[in-house]
Amino acid sequence: MTEGEERRLVRRLKQRDEEAFREVVTLYQHKVLNLVFRLLGDYEEAQDLSQEVFVAVFKHIDAFRGDARFSTWLYRIATNLCMNRLKYHKRRARDRTQSLTEGPEGDGGMLPLVSNSPTPEKLMAGHQLEVAVQKALANLSEEYRTLIVLRDTEHMAYADIATITGLNEGTVKSRLHRARAALKIEVNRYYETD
Repeated sequence: MTEGEERRLVRRLKQRDEEAFREVVTLYQHKVLNLVFRLLGDYEEAQDLSQEVFVAVFKHIDAFRGDARFSTWLYRIATNLCMNRLKYHKRRARDRTQSLTEGPEGDGGMLPLVSNSPTPEKLMAGHQLEVAVQKALANLSEEYRTLIVLRDTEHMAYADIATITGLNEGTVKSRLHRARAALKIEVNRYYETD
């Protein structure tokens, strides 16, 4: 979406244009669901929270100043709602019972973290790595998981991640480095117990 198209869409949203709201949902629903699912690890809860994200966007669109791209603002809302939900569950000591690889048909509608290759051996190795990474992500702290998902799964720019998380760009880079190191340890742990 070009800057001009985005400005027009935001203007229509601020005018409470329901068709503009439908366009936003159509454009971003899968990306928001994927982000929320990867952060929460529960597909049904991710579906519910994704709807809350779009309701919050519609209710608070007047707060959008245009300092960042609309998608960055949308991701910040989604990330903040996820962090609030995770804190809520942590206070209540709720265990996650669903694997990050589970979804409506076992994939959660997510894009794979590794590409599929044509040979069966490589397909199996890719699937095993995907499972290992998903389990490892679930074991990371909320902050590390958020940084990895935003950068390595959603391919967001460091500046956008800084805007979403409220960290400065240098802090994002250094914490992302530590998050990737922690992820590597968790993935290795998965293969050691396998």
